[in-house]
Parts: sequence; structure tokens; C-alpha cells
Amino acid sequence: MPLSPRLVSSLVVCLIVWFAAAASAEPPALSSFEGRWEGAIAVPTGALEIDLDFEALDDGLRGDISIPVQGLRDLELTEVELTSERLLFAIPGIPGDPRFSGVLSADGSTLAGDFTQGGALLAFSVERSAPPADAVAASLDDLDAVIDRALADFQVPGLGLAIVRDGDVVFAEGFGRRDVENDLPMTADTLFAIGSTTKAMTATVLAMQAEDGLLDWDEPVVRSMPSFRLADPLVTPRISARDLVTHRSGMPRHDALWYGLDDGSRAEMIERLAHLELTADLRETFQYNNLMFLVAGYLSGRLDEATWEDAMRRRLFEPLGMERTNFSVDVSQTDADHALPYGLDDESDALERIPFRNIDLVGPAGSVNSSVREMAAWLLFNLAGGEHDGDRLIERANLHELHLPQMSLPSAPPPSARVTQSAYGMGWGVEVYRGHRRVGHGGGIDGFTTSVMFFPDDDLGLVSFTNRPSGLPKLLNQLAADRILGLEPVDWLSEGLREMTAAEEAGEAGAERLETTRVEGTEPAHELSAYAGTYRDAGYGDLTVTVDGERLRVGFNDMSAPFEHWHYEVWRGLDDGDEAALEGTRLQFRRDFDGHVAEAVVPMEMTASPIVFTRQADPRWSDPEILARYVGAYVGETGQRGEIRLVGDRLTVHLPGQPVYTLVPQASGRLAIEGLEGFSLVFEEDEEGRVTAAHFHQPNGIFTSRRIDE
Repeated sequence: MPLSPRLVSSLVVCLIVWFAAAASAEPPALSSFEGRWEGAIAVPTGALEIDLDFEALDDGLRGDISIPVQGLRDLELTEVELTSERLLFAIPGIPGDPRFSGVLSADGSTLAGDFTQGGALLAFSVERSAPPADAVAASLDDLDAVIDRALADFQVPGLGLAIVRDGDVVFAEGFGRRDVENDLPMTADTLFAIGSTTKAMTATVLAMQAEDGLLDWDEPVVRSMPSFRLADPLVTPRISARDLVTHRSGMPRHDALWYGLDDGSRAEMIERLAHLELTADLRETFQYNNLMFLVAGYLSGRLDEATWEDAMRRRLFEPLGMERTNFSVDVSQTDADHALPYGLDDESDALERIPFRNIDLVGPAGSVNSSVREMAAWLLFNLAGGEHDGDRLIERANLHELHLPQMSLPSAPPPSARVTQSAYGMGWGVEVYRGHRRVGHGGGIDGFTTSVMFFPDDDLGLVSFTNRPSGLPKLLNQLAADRILGLEPVDWLSEGLREMTAAEEAGEAGAERLETTRVEGTEPAHELSAYAGTYRDAGYGDLTVTVDGERLRVGFNDMSAPFEHWHYEVWRGLDDGDEAALEGTRLQFRRDFDGHVAEAVVPMEMTASPIVFTRQADPRWSDPEILARYVGAYVGETGQRGEIRLVGDRLTVHLPGQPVYTLVPQASGRLAIEGLEGFSLVFEEDEEGRVTAAHFHQPNGIFTSRRIDE
């Protein structure tokens, strides 16, 4: 239907007025664009999330862009220009010359318009948002009260929490007490033992060395460490540095090898690996292993012609400004602001201070100590793709490789399916948490628990520490992440408390049921002194047994605990308040064919065979001054004359027409004849200690030779 002349005239007048107003309108002030803007580009596959930051300067507008899913973060924009109608800006260094042309809404809350790249024309829209710190503060409004209540519910003395968001530290605080006895508060700068979250740092330094051409992730370790050996000769020449940091070596944990051992060297520990049982083929299955990270860290030090500590300090801690972060709890204790470790007393269920556990020997697997404030720098570095304060420490792709799945985990997701697609990267766990990609790791060592996690696509990272073993750090990290990400609330603390209570009750019930397996009425087969001695395994080292009143005392590494008779030849470790780590450990003594105590069998690794410690001979049988007493001529019952001579620290037997036999000391006190199974020798001494005879024990009898003076 044609328009009436009067209506056409009215429209023309309106258009003239509108164009006149538009022509005379001033462009928005530069300050109108200052702040953060969040939104998306409408790409064919959905929405590509972006965020923009603008700052008004004297000479114009400065801005940067982040595209989390593409790993771009705070990339400075170019050609930023404000015309009378539009804000124009471009992304430099990206193929296709990506450009934006947007119009500010009348209320100043939305910037929307066109995005072009490589000939494609797409729409974009971003909305003004609160600064990250303000947004986080709003989402965590009552967090202090929540944490205070959680510390009481979980019986944890103190906690540190730091959160980073969109390139900034938006939260860093301490709660509770770092020292209960002296009522010293926890702070954001309090040092904690971060445990296994150290592993990601070790892997990162190796990635830096790979970038420098010092390492090939998939090259066999023996090419850089020719002395490196594992028990399976088919695994040794194939295992790579990537295998070391992804827990797929085929070796189970074997943590008892190093736990509680303060002396020794990493090189010595690595030599022992050749004697440890492997329970799977290389790359067959995921088996968490601290010892492989020990090897990885040792390798890292060698590549830099230094130590692991030196490589970590130079390549990571110094560039990130982590000045107080250190490698030993011994160092932490010299710092004015460090947390003390606590546990719960078994009798009173009250908090009690426990000793620090030095794990320097396996430092690359877990000995780092840090504060949540300094760990925030570590999180920002990972979220920024390897940059810190504008300096690139590692190429984005090389760091990103550590965050990618490398080995699937055998465990099934929980029924709630809040966490799916669980895998292990290189020093990091990788999974999808409630629809968000999450990279993280936990840590735990005596008196401390750690949770470190970050969400690469959301530019969010969290770290939490406690100074008593607890699931609280991860629970609080998840609670805070849910709020910041705007997810539907989950009562993580109540769930965790129920699980903790159920686990404690199950543990008590299990301990009671264990008592029913004890066979009553049995006695040890020997006097207690017959069990005393040193027992040795090539991999695990020495285990000592001494008499402790009516019990035995067993020493292993630098730990010691009383052992009570359980039944038959089985003994069980007790907690005497000195060393709880051996509590519940069971030990079985085994005898040789002559009835002497010869071996101590201890289940050290639940997925491997029990470790058999062989009883060692009295050290005096290796002392040349003592052995000289037995040197001389001996005449047998048939008149045959022989000699006992001393060669180095071994006695030898010389008989006419026969080879020279070497005597090997045995734990039973006998001297075995090397090379002759079932043949041994026992010397006889009179009341004054003079050697009078040598008794030869053979399968067909015992034959005596009398010593003669010449």
C-alpha cells in the first residue's frame, strides 16, 4: 500500500533531524571504554569467548585481548582508534589480519559490531564487567567464615589460600594458626611443605632443557645416564624422560625405600633401582612413582652440569620471583614465617605437633616448600603460557605439552561424574571438572597437605595448603572455583566431612577385625637374642633387629619402633610415640635348614612381592686382625693335613690335591665354603679363647680337624 504524502513528509523531517543530531554528536570519551569487557565472537562452531582490557592514556587508548581457548593471554592490541562512530582495533601477529569494529551502546554497557579475519565477517559482542578482583571478592563474600568453620570441623590448625584470575592475584590470605602452641597466625607468606606438587616444577625445568636442545623427551634415559638400570633388562634401554614424569615405568611406588632416610645420595638411590621389582611392562599401566621423579630431577641437574636444586633455582624460582621458596624443611625452619606440622593424637583425638619429615633425598618428587603468595606466581606463569612480567621463560607449546593427557588413569570417575576424562600429563593431573578443563596436582607429606589447580580456559588458578593432613585444601579450592565460575553450588565441605568420618570409622572397624586373624597361644621359636642382627636387601638396604625388653626393636632407614610378637614367627610394629610410620608393619622371620634365623620378610610394597632381607654375618668375620687368630695348620681324623690362611679379609682352606676354597661368613656364625653347597666350617675355641679345632659340616656328616702348633 503506498504511503500517504503527509506520512512521507513526517519521515523525511525525522530523518533530517536524526542525521543532524548524529552529525553533531560527539564520540564517546576514551574513559568510556576503560576497564574489562567480556563476551564472545560468534564463530560457526559456537561462541569463541574473549575478554578485552582498555586503558585511557594521554595519547589515546591502549588495550589487550585474551582468548582462553586458544591460549592467548593479554596480547596487546594495535591500531586502536576511536572514530565518531566506532572503536577500531586489530590483533597483531595473527594470520588473516583479525580486526574489530564496534559500537558502544547508549548506556555504555555493551560494545558490539563486526569481527573480520581472512575475508570472514563475524559478529562480536562484549559487556562491561567488574575487575577480576572485585568479581572474585563478590563471589567469595563469606569465605572467611566458611574457612574458619571448616578448620574447626576438619580439626586443622591453619590454612593458606591464593587465587589468581585473569592475570592477577585476586586473593591471598592465611587462616588459623601456623603455630598452635605459640598462637602464631597463618599468613599468605607462611611457608608450607608442598609435597608432590613439586613434580610439575621438575617436569617444567626438563621442558625448558628440552627447548634448549639438552633433552629429547622420547630418547632413552641411558643415553644421558649410562649407569641407569632397572630390574628388567628389556625396559632399561627403552625408558625415556617422558616415561619418568608420566608414571608409566612399570615400577610400583616402592616408597619405603626412601621414606625416613635422611642420609645417602640420590646417585646411590638410583643404583638401588636395579634391584626393585617391576610389576608391569613399560607404558602398560599408570603406577604413581616418586622414584622415577627422583631420576628425572637427577637427570635435570646433570643436563645443566649442576644439581636439581641449582637448575630449579636458576630456571624457575629466580625468574618468577619466588625468593623464599626452598628445597628442604630444614631451610624452612630457619624462616621467621613457617608452618609447623600437626597430626591427631590416637588416644585423645586432639591436635599434636609432629616432627618435620625431611625428604631431601627424593627432592625432585616433593621436597619444595613455598607460600601461597609465591605459588600464585607459579600459577600465573602456567596460565600465561610460560610468560612472567613480559619475559618468556618457555615457549607456549612446550609448556602446554606438560598440560596435555599422556597416560590414562585406571580409576573410574565417581558416580556423580563431576570429574571426567581423568588422565595424567607430565607432572600434572589433567581432567574435566564440571565441564571445565582442569590441570592440577595434590601433595602430602607428614603434617602437610597441598592442592594446586588451574583452569586454562577460564584463566583461573587456586592453591591451598594446610598444616595437618586433610582433604580440606582440594575441597576449598573446588568450592571457591565453583563460585568464581558461576557453577551450581555443591556442598563440598559437608561431603568431605562425611567421607572423612566414614573413612575413620572404617579404619577403626578394620583394625578390630584384624585382631581376629591372630592365632592365640603361639610363642616365638627362639630366644629373642636369636633374632638380633642386621638384615639386608640390595634394593631396600639394611633392616636392624635388637632386643627391647620383652619385645624386638626394628630399625629401618632412620626410623625405629618396637615390634610385638603376633603369632608363630610373625611380629607387628607398634607406635611408641617416637615413630608411627612403622606401626602395623608385619615382619616374618624365616630359618635356614639348620634352624638358624636367616631372613626377615617384610611386605614393603602392596602391589609387589614381599621384600626378603637376608641376615648378615657378624662384622668381626671381616676383620683381618680377628681372622688372623684362626690361621694355622689343622690335621683331620684320617691324618690329612691342611691349612687355613688369610687372604685380604677372607680365610681360605688349602688341602692337598684340591683347589683353594674361600670361606664366606654366614649369619649363623658358620663360614660357608664358597662354591660347595651345603659345606661350611665352624671353629672351636677353648675357655681361654684359643682356637683348637675346625669342624667341617658336609651333607654326609661333620668332620673335625685339630689345630697343630708348628
